[in-house]
Amino acid sequence: MHAQDNNSQQERLLQEEVIDLRQYWRILDRFKWRIAALALAVAMLATMVVFSMTPRYQATATLMIEAEQPKALSIEEVYGLDSSRKEYFLTQFEILKSRRIAEQVVERLALTQHPLFDPDQQEPSFKEKVKGWLPFLAANEVLSEEELQALKLESVTDAVSASLTIAPVRNTQLVKISFESESPELAAQVANTVAEVFIDSHLQAKLDMTQQATSWLNDRLEDLRVKLEGSEARLQSFQESQGLVDVAGVQGLQAQELNEITSQLIEARRELKQAESIHALVKSRGTDIAALASLPEVLNHTVIANIKQSETQAERRVSELSRRYGPKHPKMIAARDELQSVQDKLRSEVRQLIGGIQNDYETAQANVRALERELEQAKGEYQQISRKQTRYNELKREVEVNRQLYSAFLTRFKETSETSGFEAANARLMDPAIAPRKPAKPKKLLIVALAFVVSVMFGVMLAFLIEALNDGIRNPDDVENKLAQRMIGMLPWVQHEKDQRLSLTTFFDNAQHQFSEAVRTLRTSLVLSHLETPAKVISVTSSVPGEGKTTVAENLAFALAQMEKVLLIDADMRRPSVGKDFGLPVYHPGLSNLIAGSNSLAECIHHDEKSGLDVMPAGAVPPNPQEMLSSPSFHKVLETLVNQYDRVIIDTAPAQVVSDALVVSRVADSMLYVVKADSTRQKMITTGIGRLLQVGAKLDGVVLNQLDTSSKASYYGDYYGYQGEYGGYTASVKSQQPAPQGAKVADKDLEVA
Repeated sequence: MHAQDNNSQQERLLQEEVIDLRQYWRILDRFKWRIAALALAVAMLATMVVFSMTPRYQATATLMIEAEQPKALSIEEVYGLDSSRKEYFLTQFEILKSRRIAEQVVERLALTQHPLFDPDQQEPSFKEKVKGWLPFLAANEVLSEEELQALKLESVTDAVSASLTIAPVRNTQLVKISFESESPELAAQVANTVAEVFIDSHLQAKLDMTQQATSWLNDRLEDLRVKLEGSEARLQSFQESQGLVDVAGVQGLQAQELNEITSQLIEARRELKQAESIHALVKSRGTDIAALASLPEVLNHTVIANIKQSETQAERRVSELSRRYGPKHPKMIAARDELQSVQDKLRSEVRQLIGGIQNDYETAQANVRALERELEQAKGEYQQISRKQTRYNELKREVEVNRQLYSAFLTRFKETSETSGFEAANARLMDPAIAPRKPAKPKKLLIVALAFVVSVMFGVMLAFLIEALNDGIRNPDDVENKLAQRMIGMLPWVQHEKDQRLSLTTFFDNAQHQFSEAVRTLRTSLVLSHLETPAKVISVTSSVPGEGKTTVAENLAFALAQMEKVLLIDADMRRPSVGKDFGLPVYHPGLSNLIAGSNSLAECIHHDEKSGLDVMPAGAVPPNPQEMLSSPSFHKVLETLVNQYDRVIIDTAPAQVVSDALVVSRVADSMLYVVKADSTRQKMITTGIGRLLQVGAKLDGVVLNQLDTSSKASYYGDYYGYQGEYGGYTASVKSQQPAPQGAKVADKDLEVA
């Protein structure tokens, strides 16, 4: 069950999403003649305007901008332009568009005196005429002749700039120079003159730059020459005052001497350190000769070592002789004397050696001090030479810089001077402009065609806009989609006098088969809607007056009266019109008289012989129609009439104006809601139907009245045309074979259907 609901919902959504192209086509078909009229009118107006316009001619000259310009020497830096960059071409394009070029063109061609540009030779414009008519708008300032000429030059320059077009050709060095004018010769002349002025202005700019650069370089050369001579004089004076010949060689010798003194000082300090350590050891042993003799520094001495060796030999000899001889043996005495002599000599040598160590220590100290003084002196001399060299180098660099600047400026000056007469253009006129034979503007056929197409598009948009803003009910689809109601019938629009009501004979007129068959179709739909329980009391209403509810009620009564006994009641007691349509006098009694009981039923009913229809007019207009329709008397009268007639059709007041229709709907078996096609607003119709449904009215559907069914207006024209032909055939058959009086209504309705 849920699946079926989902499927039905999806199908409904798909149907809503489908765009009905036929609906758009019907809108265009309905407005097509108005759109065509608008397009033709706009096209004719555009044609008149275009052919009244003055033709304008356009001439084009082709200019090639040189990327690699001829150079006599490499002096492009003087001009500050790099032709290899993309910005160079963009700059040239902007120069071509500049006001200065346009002004030079005006001056060269004397365009201020040309009839096409000189305001004094032209008719005054509308603005100037208005200023002449209104003195307070005119300028009070009195201008001099020079100011007037300047203003004229400015205005002509603006006009030339506005008509001039500069268009570079993509991926080339070419540029198109186009000019528009009413004169073809002037257009070509101005285009060529722009190119010539551009080339001449570039050459003049180069010449001015060269002359300016030459003058500036000449002034700068003199200053640089003076600076160079001054720096050279200062260098020479410094060399002479300091006696310098080869500063670099002197500084090298001094540096070598400083290195040698430093090496000697290092060696002297090493020796002093050794002597200082020995001296410290000797000093720590004091006067002990034995202790001093045991020192390694003493023992390692050659003389001491020899004496020590002699002492050892003497001691060994004394030891050997002591084993042989006694102490007083001469040999023993001689050996001891020899040993004593060696020992004395050893002590003497040790004392001398110790004294030598002291002297060596003092000598090493003196040597170190002397070398340190010599080193300090060498450092001072070296620093002095370095300062001289620094000053010398400074003066020398100044001389070299001044010489280089002077040489560079001298070279540039010579180049600029030599090339001042060389004129190399930056552009060439490749294709001069010629006077055109055909005007470029206006493109008459194109403008007229565009005006026609745009007006058609505007007309289509306007048609859709009008269609979107109109919320009326136009066709049966709108009845179902906008009102959510069933369309039980639709009556076509019948041509008649604008201020007159539709004639009662329309239904019986053989020339109005379409209308007659539409009424019969409404009758059939109504009857088939109540097959099981026939609707005896039928009420007809609408939203507002003028929608044709009375016409629908009358013609429906005619159609039903062809097969049944029908009574038509005019319940619109506020504005009754049924009695007037049937030609009844105003004083004829009717519904109000019958409810009030002032007249009998027979007096209140009028029988129409031609249609066989009984009619009950509204009668005397009561002061309270709604209360009368709500009274029990109205219910009793209606019950009596239902017993005497097969159908009772009640024409009620509009539902949106008064509440009479709501009261009548309570006793009606069926209610028809008449809507005038493309007239009443949707909101008003929806409100009226909603009020009826709130009180429980048995609304069978909507009758769409006065529908334009012509083939030019909608697709219903074909349907009604076919129906009219078929209806005419049916009417002729029925006229030849009249239906018997006892035939059933349903069968006749089905026959008509």
